[in-house]
Amino acid sequence: MKKHYRHENNCLNCGTILEGHYCHNCGQENLELHESFGHLMNHTISDYFHFDHQFFHTLKPLLFKPGFLTIEYMSGRRAQYLHPVKMYIFISIVYFLLLFQTNGDNNIARINDNGKPAEKGVVVTPASNKPFEQAKKAGEVVLDYTKTPNGWFHPTTKDTSYAEYLTNQKKLAENDRDGFVARVWNKKTFEYREKYGNHAKEVFAEELRHNIPKMMFILLPLFALILKIAFWRNKKFYVEHLIYSFHFHCFLFLFLAFFMLLQLILLPFGKSVIEWLTLPATLYVIWYIYRSLRAVYHRSIFRTITKMIGMWIMYFAALSFCVTLVFVITTII
Repeated sequence: MKKHYRHENNCLNCGTILEGHYCHNCGQENLELHESFGHLMNHTISDYFHFDHQFFHTLKPLLFKPGFLTIEYMSGRRAQYLHPVKMYIFISIVYFLLLFQTNGDNNIARINDNGKPAEKGVVVTPASNKPFEQAKKAGEVVLDYTKTPNGWFHPTTKDTSYAEYLTNQKKLAENDRDGFVARVWNKKTFEYREKYGNHAKEVFAEELRHNIPKMMFILLPLFALILKIAFWRNKKFYVEHLIYSFHFHCFLFLFLAFFMLLQLILLPFGKSVIEWLTLPATLYVIWYIYRSLRAVYHRSIFRTITKMIGMWIMYFAALSFCVTLVFVITTII
């Protein structure tokens, strides 16, 4: 369907005088204001397939040509590929949804808001504010007592409630009282044990897991900083390392998403088949990292390997920091 363009040559978005159908200042298309439904849908579908074309054009080099997209982006050849940040957001959403779906705990119970028992096998959520013991007495909660109790998710005190804990803390000398971290932890564990009983640990772990995607927005720039330190002689700007960081994590998440889907397909053939595929998959990721670093940073084989070793020690230190930070934030909020 043919698009209807305005006869006027001023951009309605920024006022720039146009020399074609697109504004060279802001990029807006000079379409008629009052489009028919058909033109509206055509414009929407065109934008969708433009994204679709870019995605599939980006997919092959992302998976099989290490470092290629970073080099193309930094060389200015960007129009035919997805922007690395847009691509990361899309791929990470798909990856974490798939990860949560395949690894979710299905043996926890839920306290329903409507007061009715939940069916066994659904994940507990903090939707209900009714304390666990009250719900249990009222017969409004279904529990699977075959599960392991809370394990590591318990208070640091022998007190039986948070109120008792606070009372006993006040009786102690100020120097003998628990610090901020212990107080926050005990408050969290007591509250969750009251609400969710023996499933408090699983609820907390579920909340922690859903905060992991947010953690990546700290880890990505930290990884770029590690690259900046490791390859400081290359004299690249920080943003160039950041682009590599986005491209690498896009590859990693997409590759792991495909691997998880492959595991689901091969599950009927037994776990031994999946375990056999883990080694070549791991070796491919290591090879991909090596080749992408060689392509982007142009170091010798020996220097690239030594840089990889140092870089990944720093990366796992940054990852540990981010995981700890997410754990603390999940405990506090």
